[in-house]
Amino acid sequence: MDGVLYNSMYFHARAWHKAMAAFGIDMAEEEAFLLEGMRGVDIVKMKMEQQHARQLTPEEAQHMYDHKSELVFSYGKIEKVDGVEEFMRQLHADGLRIGVVTGSGQRSLFERLSNDFPGLITPENIITSYDVERGKPYPDPYIKGMEKVGVQPADTIVIENAPLGVRAAVAAGCYTLAVNTGPLQPQALACEGAHQVFDDMHQALQWWKQTTKSV
Repeated sequence: MDGVLYNSMYFHARAWHKAMAAFGIDMAEEEAFLLEGMRGVDIVKMKMEQQHARQLTPEEAQHMYDHKSELVFSYGKIEKVDGVEEFMRQLHADGLRIGVVTGSGQRSLFERLSNDFPGLITPENIITSYDVERGKPYPDPYIKGMEKVGVQPADTIVIENAPLGVRAAVAAGCYTLAVNTGPLQPQALACEGAHQVFDDMHQALQWWKQTTKSV
């Protein structure tokens, strides 16, 4: 969702830095792009344990994550990633079913998905941080997503933008396209096993059209 459907990661990076600082945790904005895909509460727990050797309760972690989420939405309207809807409509026209697998816990964005992508995304095909105990980089979210959509790994293409998300998708046995919508070097996605790495959605769409045309 973040960084693939919505151009929200720069907002998230700033919010992670400010929110964690409010709780005495040092987290650079750049780190948010490397940890993207993990469940937000898991990031909070990991950072607290790393820097303060303290294990948070689920309630404490959720409170800190909620503060971060509030900051994200205070920065302004979150727009769609350029070209993503066009790509999705092409996939849909070619007969693919579309699911969303996100490590996010932002309920307000979940509610927007069906309205922002009419005819493409339905609530029953959305996997969020609340649906799994182990988030990315474990394969569990993608395994759960495939169960919901009703497909096998060999029939699944994952579109990711984050290293941990790529690792999770590859571990789940899926063919994985990485679209580098953030500041990371392409190698950060390729080294996690992405089968293809693209600079943007338009490039990915052109690859898809050429690939399906030649089949």
